Amino acid sequence: MLKLLAIVGGALLALGCAGVVSGEPIREHRLHAAAAADDAPALMRLLSEGEAIDARDASGSTALLVATRTNHVRAARILIEAGADVNAKDRINDSAYLYAGARGHLEILKMTLAHGADLKSTNRYGGTALIPAAERGHVETVKTLIEAGVDVDHVNNLGWTALLEAIILGNGGAQHQQIVALLLKAGANP
Repeated sequence: MLKLLAIVGGALLALGCAGVVSGEPIREHRLHAAAAADDAPALMRLLSEGEAIDARDASGSTALLVATRTNHVRAARILIEAGADVNAKDRINDSAYLYAGARGHLEILKMTLAHGADLKSTNRYGGTALIPAAERGHVETVKTLIEAGVDVDHVNNLGWTALLEAIILGNGGAQHQQIVALLLKAGANP
């Protein structure tokens, strides 16, 4: 039995799961854990102690991307203001900017835009933040991205634009109708 536990523990360690084995986050992931918990005091303490702000976890995510996924605005603000890279991508090509846009996390999106988000950055499908925002009905996010200057006619790897996704994948409700109108007003090719 002990041999089996040692093998499983070794496998977990090899996969970057040391926090699971020991019950404590490994040093490299303490910033990620604080971001996931939206623990502002811990984030500020860890940053003041010199934690690497853009360190990656096993998925390639930075602490900022962890905070963005959970829409922890306070944690994201601390990390962005401390200099976190808003364009750093994980292994599946998400960044805080792209994820915030796709999920309609408007406050975090605005912070990433104010701190150098690459408007031409694309996700694993070759789409900008505007395309999934339009498809998912995030009206204010679409407005924000259009105002920021994201290309309304960008074509993703599937050959779709934000307008096509809003029309075909949207539910036809008021939000998607508003998005279609916004995209057309911004010059999207009908």
